Amino acid sequence: MDREFAIFGGKKVAVTGDTVRIGDKAPNFRAVNNDLSVFDFYNDTSRKIKIISASPSLDTGTCSLQAAYFNEKAKELSGDVEIITVTVDLPFAQKRFCGANDINNIRTVSDHRHLEFGDRFGLVLEGLRLLTRAVIIIDEDNIIRYVQHVYEVADEPDYDDVLEALKEIVEQ
Repeated sequence: MDREFAIFGGKKVAVTGDTVRIGDKAPNFRAVNNDLSVFDFYNDTSRKIKIISASPSLDTGTCSLQAAYFNEKAKELSGDVEIITVTVDLPFAQKRFCGANDINNIRTVSDHRHLEFGDRFGLVLEGLRLLTRAVIIIDEDNIIRYVQHVYEVADEPDYDDVLEALKEIVEQ
């Protein structure tokens, strides 16, 4: 299903960018690492299964819970899986958040500079310059295998559904 809007702050907000679908090749994007270096999705990720956890800001309750959840799950997952959290927070804020919350099993990257991730994956909340909440699983060949849009941005993703999809992808 295409993503046309999300509920943010109790209001319907259009979601813009190119909608990605299961079976599509994941588009490349640039973002910013916490040390201010450029993150290039194709060049800076390995031939592993990638879980991309997108959220508006790590400085909010639900987003921090989502990052903490995936950080804990990363300890349990095989070495064939890497988790990348993408927000539009400044890299300094991401680094501070990760340090203060012992988030060290996932990678956080910032889409604040160009919004390339948000635009190329169809996850920009129109007029807010924030990402909506979503989880995307991409296989070793950079093919999108799973997409979960969280329509009420204040809600957490369905983690059980993500893990079930991941299990199926890993077993293939």
